[in-house]
Amino acid sequence: MATYLDSIGAWHRAAASRDRRDLQDLATKARASSPPRDFAGALKSHGGASLGEDTIALIAEIKRRSPSKGDLNPGLDPAQVGRAYEAGGASCLSVLTDGPYFAGSPEDLRLARRAVGIPVLRKDFTVSAADVYDARLMGADAVLLIVALLDRAELAQLHEIAEDLAMAVLVEVHDERELELALGIGASLVGVNQRDLHTFEVDRGRAARVAHNVPAGVLKVAESGVSSAGDVAALAEAGFDAVLVGEALVRRPDQRAAVAELLGRNVPCG
Repeated sequence: MATYLDSIGAWHRAAASRDRRDLQDLATKARASSPPRDFAGALKSHGGASLGEDTIALIAEIKRRSPSKGDLNPGLDPAQVGRAYEAGGASCLSVLTDGPYFAGSPEDLRLARRAVGIPVLRKDFTVSAADVYDARLMGADAVLLIVALLDRAELAQLHEIAEDLAMAVLVEVHDERELELALGIGASLVGVNQRDLHTFEVDRGRAARVAHNVPAGVLKVAESGVSSAGDVAALAEAGFDAVLVGEALVRRPDQRAAVAELLGRNVPCG
């Protein structure tokens, strides 16, 4: 059965096949860009001692729409939302840069990153070396690789390119087989997506099951289906280091308060 990821992946692969830019030139420019912020380090610190003793970090996502839910916040200001997320206690940002399916853009990431001091993940459907170099050139500190979208050779190559650029790599898996592939190419930051690729339903037990097989020393991020402080607490109890949340935050009129509430904190004053 075809999934939404199949059609999105096909679009991005077609776009990559039309890209005639010189890879060596892109690589040279990417390596000459300013050093990335420490994405993994930000997750390990759980937002900083000044915000209190946390048990889990939050990657707060900036997204305008989704293929399954339609418009979420189409008129959002990436800089304003990014600052609100940071003020609420987010450890990192995730910014959708996919245009056709999520109405995002590289400019969304540039604007958000300039507005905050925390690291930023480029959330997109990475299928080529040029995608990784572009992520660094637009200011991303981390890049997403989705195991279901790549074969093992592609996964290993793109992971190596990102690490050569000193970027963090969030390797997304959906099950134990994909986790084995991620660990096999040396992933040190693994995202477990709780959404079933075929039914699109959220399986809240998926993250805990897969996380049980992640070895010590590998950072674990839970994705999809996180909408309350109770969800976050349950995932912390299951051993996750971080959660990635978009829809539950971006729909709210006060994103700073939404972040604080999700983390179980008092809403910051001012």
